[in-house]
Amino acid sequence: MTLKGGGILEGDFVVAGIGARPRVDLAVKAGIAVDRGTVVNSRLETSVKGVFAAGDIARWPDPHSGDSVRVDHWIVAERQGQTAALNMMGHREKFAAVPFFWSQHYEVPINYVGHAEHWDQIAIEGDIAGKDCVLRFKRDERTLAIASIFRDHESLQAELSMERELASREV
Repeated sequence: MTLKGGGILEGDFVVAGIGARPRVDLAVKAGIAVDRGTVVNSRLETSVKGVFAAGDIARWPDPHSGDSVRVDHWIVAERQGQTAALNMMGHREKFAAVPFFWSQHYEVPINYVGHAEHWDQIAIEGDIAGKDCVLRFKRDERTLAIASIFRDHESLQAELSMERELASREV
């Protein structure tokens, strides 16, 4: 496979994930702000007061990366749904959970913690070909996300570290 930048990836079989496109037609018709998803604030409220969005469609301000993000995974949707429900009942809860997901590709488990749409460095620990690695996506020397194969412990450590970093900034 020849990449846009001219690089070549060799392999017997290529799987390309091209992403998901959220259906925002209803939000647009309702006058709600959209940007590759329904735009929400830290409490998952849309640009229309009293209207909340959660799950695959919600693009929220991620306090860890500082970016506006949307994550297509059921755990994030479930956690956002809980926060949105509390806020619909008058609470003022911020959604600050560290996003994560996992995927199983035959015998290869891939975990992803955090979110990095933009980064300037990927630090690789371990052996990618040997299916035993951690990739740290960094921007300005700060780890925004990690992807791991057979490194569950490191994934959990990264999530805990991101949660602690956020808690220390809130104090």
